This record gives sequence, structure tokens and C-alpha cells, in this order.
Amino acid sequence: MVSRQECDDVSEGVPMTAVVHRDARPAPVSDLDGEHRPVVVVGGGQAGLAMSRCLGVRGIDHLVLERDVVASSWKRYRWDTFCLVTPNWQCDLPDFPYAGDDPHGFMVREEIIGYLEAYREFVDPPLREGVTVTRLTRDERGTFTLETTAGTCTADQVVVATGGYHTPVVPSLTEPLPTGITQVQSQDYRSGAQLPPGEVLVVGSGQSGAQIAEDLHLEGRRVHLAVGSAPRVARFHRGRDVTDWLDEMGYYRMPVTEHPRREAVRAQANHYVTGRDGGRDIDLRRFAAEGMRLYGSLADHAGGALRFRPDLAAALDHADEVCESIKETIDAHIERNGIDAPPGERYTPVWRPEQETTELALDGSGITSVVWCVGFRQDFGWIDVPVFTGRGTPVHTRGATSVPGLFFLGLPWQWTWGSGRFSGVGQDAGYLAERIRSQRGLVTTGGRGDVCNVLALGS
Repeated sequence: MVSRQECDDVSEGVPMTAVVHRDARPAPVSDLDGEHRPVVVVGGGQAGLAMSRCLGVRGIDHLVLERDVVASSWKRYRWDTFCLVTPNWQCDLPDFPYAGDDPHGFMVREEIIGYLEAYREFVDPPLREGVTVTRLTRDERGTFTLETTAGTCTADQVVVATGGYHTPVVPSLTEPLPTGITQVQSQDYRSGAQLPPGEVLVVGSGQSGAQIAEDLHLEGRRVHLAVGSAPRVARFHRGRDVTDWLDEMGYYRMPVTEHPRREAVRAQANHYVTGRDGGRDIDLRRFAAEGMRLYGSLADHAGGALRFRPDLAAALDHADEVCESIKETIDAHIERNGIDAPPGERYTPVWRPEQETTELALDGSGITSVVWCVGFRQDFGWIDVPVFTGRGTPVHTRGATSVPGLFFLGLPWQWTWGSGRFSGVGQDAGYLAERIRSQRGLVTTGGRGDVCNVLALGS
């Protein structure tokens, strides 16, 4: 339940407030021309570092290329009060589990950065920062060519560890919003201080949208929230964090092949909840009772008015139903195993929309800024290898593609719920490291031509 883990791209010109750890990108050096490595890992976030550790302990020579700096998405693309929504004990990168004194707490952004910086020092990866891979191809011999801002290099095998959240989504509107409205993508939001005075419209109620709406609400801003279809989950139930119960029930070890929705779960919105102030539910109904204005999902903007779908009541009811169904699943587990646990509580709605607002004229609304929290698209357009669906999604089995030597790491539900998170990316990295070692075991060591044997024998 980490919110917006691998957010990489900066959206269009939005004024930023100064925040610590906004490291300048290192200037690339054109020294990769002609270099060849057995394995190149693209991406230096938690997935890339985990992959480097798993390759390194197996004695596999490799190179990690990071277009920015290590942990850049955490340093540049998180708001000031950001914290994990999963407890610290789930931070379990390869050979580097959380070792602090608050395993059931929730690290804030600076602590997350510190954890990753410490992991970088521990792994000591063969890393080049400030190097962007602009194109990846594979020739008839099976050798991969990586064109980068620091020159062109080659590799026998490549692991794409850039995550699955790349390009922020903005809904298509009949008319653009007025130029006087400040627009900010969720990845660029820092705090209410960066926005002009006035009321704020937050579009989207997934993990980021719900938490940003809460952040602004707690700052005393008047918030308008366009509610989407994301479900919610209780923070605690029957004396424990819901995450603890789900772990005990084996949910986080369930492979995607055994999930009731199979691969469709990869596109499912995350449940909204927060780890802020020790962890609590996010109750949009309570926010509404306190003055937040809730609407259905945003449909359009035309004629100076925002138009919303009449689906607010259904969205709130659905989120509550999902939350209660998770509690019921935990209750069944407790009863089935005879576990001594305090009684649970059922949620009673504290607010219901008497009448849904489907149109709001911007002029006179008081809204001076919009924070877009509609999600992200994958963007692997730089990979010129036939491993994608028509929608640009990589086709893989636990990160291994049908093209020998090409792997992905850190994708949502790549294998388990934790694949794109600190809790499960390490297991996936270990699995891929074994696949890489197995492929390399099919060939003799030496020059680039040995990859032809991999191509002939398959992955």
C-alpha cells in the first residue's frame, strides 16, 4: 500500500516550493561508447538497487544506469507530509530489512530516503547516475544495444527496473481550464503553501488524491474533491493493523496466478488509507461533514463549468462495502483459527449526499488551483523489442519476457501484491537473478557471440 511508488516523470511547468533532497541531476559523461556488460539494469530506485544486490551476491557482473539520482522519485516527487501507508516492518529489501525501533510505525519521506540511501551504501552498486537510456534494441545475435545520453553500450541481458508509473494522466476536456487556474500533478504537489490563496479542487480519490485532499483539509484549505472509484480499507481492525492480519492470512504471498482477478488486478486502484500520525482511516464522508465539498468523478469542462458524473453516492457506498468486506474476511480468519481478539466495529456512515452536484461554474466558485490525481500510464516507448501488448504493457511471466535476456522488475502485481513495493520487490529480484544466472549458465564465458547459444536454446 505504498502510495505512488515509482513516479518518474515531471509534468509541465508548475511552480515548485523548495524542499530538501531536491538533488541536481549529475551531468552525464559520454564514456559508455563501446562498453559491453553481461547485464545492464535500467533504473536506480529500490527495484534497481535490489536487482544489483541479487546479481552481486551471485557474482554476476552488471551495470546500473539511473537517469537521475538514486531514489529520485522519493526525493523529488513526494509531498512534504508524505509517509508510507504500509508499516515499516514491510520494508524488506534484499539482505536489508527495516532495523529501526518502530516496526509498526510509518516512515515519513525523509526516513524513506534515508533507508534507501543506506541501502545504496550497503549494496555499493556499479552505478552511473545522470544517464538516460533513450532506446533499447536487440540484434539477430541476441545482443542488446542501449543508446544513452552517455553513449551507446551493449549487454547480453537487460533488466528494466523503472517501475510501472511513468506518465501522469490528465483527463481530456472539451475546453482547457482557464489560464488563471494553477494546475499541479500529484507528483509535483508539496503542500498548500505552493498553491495560490483560494479553494482547491483535487481530482481523483486514490491513495495520492485522498491523502493530498486530507493534507489540504488539515491545513485549513477549502477542498473540493472529485471522487473516483478507488476502494478504501480500515487502518486497524480487532486490535491489529489490517496489514498484519492480511500478512498472517497469506495475502501478500499470493501470486497473481492465484488471485481471483488474475492479471486484471494489475490495473486495480489501490485502497486508500494513511499512515499519518501513527495511522488512521481516511473517511471522505467525515471530511464532507467537516466542510469538504465532494462530487462524483470529473466528466468534462465546457462553457466555464466543471461537469461531474452523478456517481458520488455509489462511489462512497462501494468504498465502504470493500472496507467492510475486508473486515469480514479477517473476522472469518479469526473465527476459523480460534484467535483471541477484541470485538470489531462496523462502520456507520457519518454523511450522505442529499443531492449530487453535477455542474459547478468555475467563475465564482473560489477555486484557484487544481491538483490532478488521476493516475499514471506506463511509458516504455524507448524499448524497441517486441514484448508489449497493443496498449504498451509488457507481456511477462514474473518479470521474464518471451525474448531471452529481457526482464522487467518493480511492476505492479508483477508476481505478488508487494512486487512494486519494498515488501516484495526483493523476492522478484532474487527470482530474476536466478533466471539470469541460469541463462548465462547455458553459454560459455567470453565475448558477445556466446549469447547466440541463449537465443538458440531459449530462456
